[in-house]
Parts: sequence; C-alpha cells; structure tokens
Amino acid sequence: MAKAMKIVCIAAVLTLLCMTKASSVGTVELAVSDYGAGGAVKIWGGGRSGLYGYGGVYMVDKTNGTNEGNIWSDGLLGVMCMDLPEAASRDIAIYDVIAPKDGPVPVSFLGGPMGTTKADYVRELWGRYFDHSWVGTGLFTQQQKNDSEAFNIALWEIIYEDFPTSSAGWDVTVDGTDGDLGFRCELADTITANNWLNSLDGTGPMADLRSFAHDGNQDFLIEVPEPMTVTILGLAGLVLVRKRDTTG
Repeated sequence: MAKAMKIVCIAAVLTLLCMTKASSVGTVELAVSDYGAGGAVKIWGGGRSGLYGYGGVYMVDKTNGTNEGNIWSDGLLGVMCMDLPEAASRDIAIYDVIAPKDGPVPVSFLGGPMGTTKADYVRELWGRYFDHSWVGTGLFTQQQKNDSEAFNIALWEIIYEDFPTSSAGWDVTVDGTDGDLGFRCELADTITANNWLNSLDGTGPMADLRSFAHDGNQDFLIEVPEPMTVTILGLAGLVLVRKRDTTG
C-alpha cells in the first residue's frame, strides 16, 4: 500500500513539473521597447476585470539569444501579447523559446498549456490575418491600429475561452466560459475580430509561430522568419566565423 502511494505521489509530481515547465528550444534576451500598430482596449479575462490595456503589436528589443533563439536577428522585433495575467516588462530578461501549444507560462491559470488544437486556431488566425505593416515604430493609419487591436483580442479569445458549442461561434463581446476563465472585450473592432475568428476552419494558411515565455513577465507570440531570411542569417554567421578564423 505504501509503495503504491509512493508511486502515485511521484506520478503527481512529474505531472506538475510537466505542467509548469514547457520544453524550451532556446532563449532570447529582450525587453519591451516601443509599440507598433494598436491602442487601448477594455478587457475581462486572465484574471483582469474591466482592465484598460494595450492591444496590438509590441516592439521588443532583442539583444542576445541561444539555440533557436538565434533564428531572429538582434534588434527590434514585432510580437503579440498572449498572456493576460502578467504585465509586459521594459526590463531586460531572458525568455524561453517554446511552442505556442506549451504556453502561456505559467500554465496554472488555464490549468495547463493551451494545447495543440487552440494553437492551430492561433496559427491559422495569424496565417490568414496578421499584417506585417502593423510592425514598426513609425506612424500608422487608424485602420491599421483598429485591425491590430482586433487581431489581438481574437488571439486572447482563442486562448482564454472554451471552444464554441453553439452555432453562433466565437464572440469576443461575451464571456462564454464558467468560472475565472473566459474572455470579453470592449472599445475595439469586435465585429472584425468575430468575423476573423468564425472564418477559421482549418483550411487557411498555418503560420509557423513560437512563444517567448517568461514566468513573471508577459509572454509574446512571434512568427518564425521565412526560410530565406534564416538562410541569410546563417550565411552571415558563417562569414563572421571565417573572418575570425583568418584574423585570429
């Protein structure tokens, strides 16, 4: 009996560790630097109740990386918030690079990572509707700001709501999940967000995404650069290595 209880306890500990530590494929060192297209939205979700917060693209300044974190060059990167319980930080910190299905970190609020099905909805949302013109530090049109906000609230809807069970589908204006979970929003283009969400049927382009995860800071979602960009970065690295070899 005691041996059986011990096995159960070990299994419980291993399960807890799996829930709290996502599989990292690298790290990035970064801090929030500026804003891309976006603006203020009012949200209920992630433990927030009527919070006026930022919806849209964050510009983060990456200063270092390891392993897969080096896919992205150092400098300003455009990312999207996927983590409502935690705040964005302007302090430099090291983030794990993980698959979106394994986050957001910590997974305790959701009771576990979002999982593959939700991550696939996110990948299709990004593949269909993310607009790279939202990324940058210049001036943006009001339409770009509105669309970027709508995209972010659609992203939060997928992560924090249960899957729709009615023919009405996703609705960012209604919290359709019991308890602390769920999501709804005001002061944004909710019609566009709902139209985008309810167009997701698994047939659209699926973006290749990663999460920058930090237990204590807001987690971010980012697209993996196109293969040609990665190849160029790799060739640049080889040139640097050869240069060091010839001058060392």
